Amino acid sequence: MTSSSAPEAVRVDLGARAYDILVGHGALKELGPRLTGLVKRPRAYVLTDETVMRHHKPRLEAAVAGAGIKLDWMALPPGEQTKTFAQLGTVLDWLLAGGADRGDVLIAFGGGVIGDMGGLAASLMKRGMGFVQVPTTLLAQVDSSVGGKTAVNTPRGKNLVGAFYQPRLVIADTELLATLPDREMKAGYAEILKYGLINDAPFFDWLSANGSKVLALEPEAARYAVARSCAAKAAIVVEDETETGVRQLLNLGHTFGHALEAANSYGPDLLHGEAVALGMALAFRYGAGLGVTPAADARRVADVIRASGLPADLGGRDRARFTAPRLTELMQQDKKARGGRVPLILARGIGASYIHPDADLSSIEAFLGRELLETA
Repeated sequence: MTSSSAPEAVRVDLGARAYDILVGHGALKELGPRLTGLVKRPRAYVLTDETVMRHHKPRLEAAVAGAGIKLDWMALPPGEQTKTFAQLGTVLDWLLAGGADRGDVLIAFGGGVIGDMGGLAASLMKRGMGFVQVPTTLLAQVDSSVGGKTAVNTPRGKNLVGAFYQPRLVIADTELLATLPDREMKAGYAEILKYGLINDAPFFDWLSANGSKVLALEPEAARYAVARSCAAKAAIVVEDETETGVRQLLNLGHTFGHALEAANSYGPDLLHGEAVALGMALAFRYGAGLGVTPAADARRVADVIRASGLPADLGGRDRARFTAPRLTELMQQDKKARGGRVPLILARGIGASYIHPDADLSSIEAFLGRELLETA
């Protein structure tokens, strides 16, 4: 870890579309100076939600005041229900009514919902206006704000209409996380653990020893964890921007996790990060059952997840909704499932994940049945 108080810069090296992720306690102060090089006139548009606006609007205003940049604000209702075509149309109409053009910049100031909506709106606005991410949740700082995935939901599923559209800048100010509820912090931390499990065993070891410092937002520990996570994702995005190969590794825990969320009707008693944490533990145990993952590693992963305050087994779930046939049926609805098989991200050990392209759904159903019996 570095000890400097200056933000750490992580480069996403996509040639002419390359950009920096600035990470650190107080990194928001870099927004004004950076914006002056991105805008053609001294104004920018800020898309946020009502909760973030209430907590953090003065901080963003102060960050750009010295640069003389005027901000035009729009606040949407918080929550996943905001990611709709109707709200997207409202955002685009706001930009058009405000005279936005391709030389202007839209700042997405919020969590993953605002980042997804803002990025898609920016990609569509006169075929592409500038876009800056200022994520305000840990989950968004280490995951959704990096890599250019943007989308809205439809009645037929989540994130089915979208585009790959890279931001011009990401500012991950860990000071903004101080207003997050403890449970939201832990949900975001699941994605940090994921990077260690994918291909960075030393990072997972560091998290095992220092996770409590990250969750307590100790400035150096939080910066180190967020920056290392962003660097891990940036490296994968540079290699596979549109998710045709290695970028699929970022889905570790997500195939199980998405099925768990759907079985729970996306209810508030199972957050996305919690589902991913449980999904990662299940993926390691499923791999151990196949003989590809050391059983000791599967146990250790579950222990570290539990120690972080996240779920690692199916205990306590409503057995009317969480059944092995139902979860397997939902996994079969994955857009990558084919002929009774589904791609899974499994691991040959901690930090050694790989794409298992054709996991048999009948064996997954049997595995989930055993998991449910053991935690009944």
